Amino acid sequence: MTSLSSLLILIGTAVAGASVSSQRTAVPSLLVPSCPRTGTVTYNKSVPDKTDFPPTKVDLCYTDHSIEITFTAKHETNFYFNDSQGTNDAIWQYEVMEAFIYQGTNDPQTYLEFEVSPNNVTFQAFIYNPSKVRAAGAPFDTFFITEPLVDGLTANTTLDKLSETWISSASIPLGLFNVDNGKAKGTDWRMNFFRTVVSPSSFPDQLLGAWSPPDQASFHMTPFFGKVHFI
Repeated sequence: MTSLSSLLILIGTAVAGASVSSQRTAVPSLLVPSCPRTGTVTYNKSVPDKTDFPPTKVDLCYTDHSIEITFTAKHETNFYFNDSQGTNDAIWQYEVMEAFIYQGTNDPQTYLEFEVSPNNVTFQAFIYNPSKVRAAGAPFDTFFITEPLVDGLTANTTLDKLSETWISSASIPLGLFNVDNGKAKGTDWRMNFFRTVVSPSSFPDQLLGAWSPPDQASFHMTPFFGKVHFI
């Protein structure tokens, strides 16, 4: 191989790398302290149009054995849920607040999806999404956590209809992510937080909101997950 050929290959490789880098999605970041201090994100933009969305807040901290998350939905007027649904049913068809969580720094293929509804029903499952964007025709699978209370995954929800607010606090075991007790400090994560808004009159059409809004009307777009560091 001539030196000119080698130079052209090196230049081509550098340009290709720069092109891939330039296409990477810019995402928000968050530092999360140990409890009782919290790191906080707020969002008020819709998915995917980034129009106005009811203000939503998420507070996070970690203990020796869990991630503690408090979701706060503001400007809530519907508190809409299906009271016939139970654990791991399709509560996402109604109103929920959600966290998608992965321990690591890359755009994940597998991650935890946690949801909670205004009546404190939860959905928790590991999602296998190897295309990272729920591409048409690609595998997409759900592995349910069937005994969340036994596993230590809990939620508590309070509604304040006069203040148009509902708050759900969740405790998610670190062990679900192979993080040993007392070893969370210094770990890096990818996460995103979502909320759905729908009323009896608009069902099944939902308004979607996110901390890091994807560019499609889908939450399962892992390149958009924010970067989280436990300090």
